[in-house]
Amino acid sequence: MFGRDMGIDLGTANTLVYVKGKGIVINEPSVVAVDTLTREIWAIGSEAEEMIGRTPVNLNVIRPVRNGVISDFDITEAMLKFYIDSAFTKSFFKTKPRVVICVPSGVTEVEKHAVIEAALGAGAREKHVLIVDEPMAAAIGAGMDVFEAGGNMILDIGGGTSEVAIISMGGIVSNKSVRVAGDDIDAAIKAMVRRDHNIIIGEKTAENIKKSLACAYIDENTKSKEMDVKGRDLVSGLPKSVKITTKDVHDAIAETLSEITDAVKMTLENTPPELSADIIQNGIYIAGGGALIENFDKLLSQRTNMPVHIANDPLTCVAAGTGIIIENPELAEMITSADGSLT
Repeated sequence: MFGRDMGIDLGTANTLVYVKGKGIVINEPSVVAVDTLTREIWAIGSEAEEMIGRTPVNLNVIRPVRNGVISDFDITEAMLKFYIDSAFTKSFFKTKPRVVICVPSGVTEVEKHAVIEAALGAGAREKHVLIVDEPMAAAIGAGMDVFEAGGNMILDIGGGTSEVAIISMGGIVSNKSVRVAGDDIDAAIKAMVRRDHNIIIGEKTAENIKKSLACAYIDENTKSKEMDVKGRDLVSGLPKSVKITTKDVHDAIAETLSEITDAVKMTLENTPPELSADIIQNGIYIAGGGALIENFDKLLSQRTNMPVHIANDPLTCVAAGTGIIIENPELAEMITSADGSLT
């Protein structure tokens, strides 16, 4: 009966599904290919992502979750249903799953309700959808003791939002959610290539540049790298290849990363002094895809004068956190949100 319970990290960039007793069984892009006329879905996940920038006029590849919130309800519901069904082997008799699903800490009650309705429409059990703030799930998944009477700080940099939270005794004491994250870093890289090299590149190319060259903090130990980037020349309209360096990307993303570090500093400024002392001792933990940007931990440490740690397997921290809650249901009653209510 209870083997179908699951945790879902419904992210802007990727959707991860944790199934009780099995672990993370799905890690797919939050991307859907849709017919622009009939609204028929052609592909979901990796298959749809491969179509980005390559579709005919009657197909549109969309991300139904933007900045951590649902932007297209029907498509999100269909995507969730596909992933929920894919998480289990087909059987004649099946129960609807209980679901723990994560949302950014800064979303409104209306946006939370939309997530619940999408989960129910996708097949979750009535009255058994639990909403958990993403930084709380990330902290649990990173192995932090969020239930102790001490300060723990987590920064979760996703695709659409960056979440900062101070957690103590199972609750969020201070938090900041900014809609500046991985997608904005990609956009900054695209703008740099267009401005400095007069070529247009697509989303996938910008993401590949980020993964290969992005560096948050350059010092004497930083190795300079370069890569050939292909795009369309703005003047001639013909394909063109240019070389992009680590320094180019560092300069392009510096302002975006500053917005994220500013959110961390603002959260620290609103933290009680006793918890600040704990954070100086415990340090700040980084999760999410942004944690993989080279030297981002050094940049954050330099800006805050705090020790900074990268969580083990930062890409799956949120999903792992939902899994821990699924495997230990008593934790759900111990987790409270920033306003003191059950998340």
